Amino acid sequence: MKSFELFSGAGGLAEGLKISGFNHIALLEYNKDACNTLKVNFPESKVFEQDVREFNFSEIGKVDLIGGGPPCQPFSLGGKAKGNNDHRDMFPFAIKGIKELTPKAFIFENVKGLLRQSFSSYFNYIILQLTYPEINIEKKESWESHLTRLEKVHTAGLYSGLKYNIVFRLVNAANYGVPQKRERVIIVGIRDDLGIDWSFPKETHSEERLLWDKFVTGEYWDRNKIENRFKEIPDLKLKKQINKLRYQYGFFSPDTKPWVTIREALSGLPDPRESNFHSEHIFRDGARIYPGHTGSYIDEPSKTIKAGDHGVPGGENMIRFETGKVRYLTILEAKRIQTFPDNYEITGSWTEGMRQLGNAVPVRLANIIGNELKKKLSC
Repeated sequence: MKSFELFSGAGGLAEGLKISGFNHIALLEYNKDACNTLKVNFPESKVFEQDVREFNFSEIGKVDLIGGGPPCQPFSLGGKAKGNNDHRDMFPFAIKGIKELTPKAFIFENVKGLLRQSFSSYFNYIILQLTYPEINIEKKESWESHLTRLEKVHTAGLYSGLKYNIVFRLVNAANYGVPQKRERVIIVGIRDDLGIDWSFPKETHSEERLLWDKFVTGEYWDRNKIENRFKEIPDLKLKKQINKLRYQYGFFSPDTKPWVTIREALSGLPDPRESNFHSEHIFRDGARIYPGHTGSYIDEPSKTIKAGDHGVPGGENMIRFETGKVRYLTILEAKRIQTFPDNYEITGSWTEGMRQLGNAVPVRLANIIGNELKKKLSC
């Protein structure tokens, strides 16, 4: 099943879809460093280092799936949040690709900020454009006027052109076994003429079960061989939450798996201060705690690994150990948290590598959604 990816970045979505059985015929990316990463992990001939605004989609041919992560800075909570007024808004070019290639399906990922109230009209505009990609915006027409036309077409129910049925959801990757509390908007569209029904895969992991294993049965500490002196002591707020769990479930545990923690994700890796066994597992000094900049606690899923020119205000690129000490994640550790295979190479410096990883879709999440899509599209 052939796929084409726009805005590939470091290739998290591409790798997950590849594991699901999709055959990437092209990966399009503008950033040079990200392209270098793609070229060492995928056939170099399939990597197009090019601006999507200048790309000729007719070069691609027939595809079953289009995927990608249109640049999220216009909608990021940590950025300037200009939305549709930001020149980095690349959704129009994703829509252009769908119109010209008419894939069976598409999957796009973006930041949680896309759903904020101030962007609600524009998000609705994006969804309607994806639904009816052949209804173009006219010269000198405002996006608001185009939205009005799309709404009329949508409510009239008389349209007979290219149409996609859209499902979107705010997804927390931790609920699918990714060791990271990463909330992202996933948009999936399936071509209407195929008559395919689709829904997001059921969540498999939960915070409730992790709390149960930690503070009701103690299984978490036992399976990770953690000494009593290093076990987390719940505060008053957490104790109330635990008591609520006991009341809700009684003798039976929640019917999900526990969230995967940083400790579990990094299991088997030596301390980078004591070993140079891997070129991406090098200790970086200088990590510090200060108010609001506390790192990610080792016995929880990581905070969202971030990228961009606004820094990491919560210390998302640091591990906070049970002793209270902190250090920066190595590239190898950050890859584990983003569920990349250990042998997937991230090129560039530590700073550049963390930027690429902060922009990536967790491979496991992409694979789970990809499996569900491929199953439906293969019927």
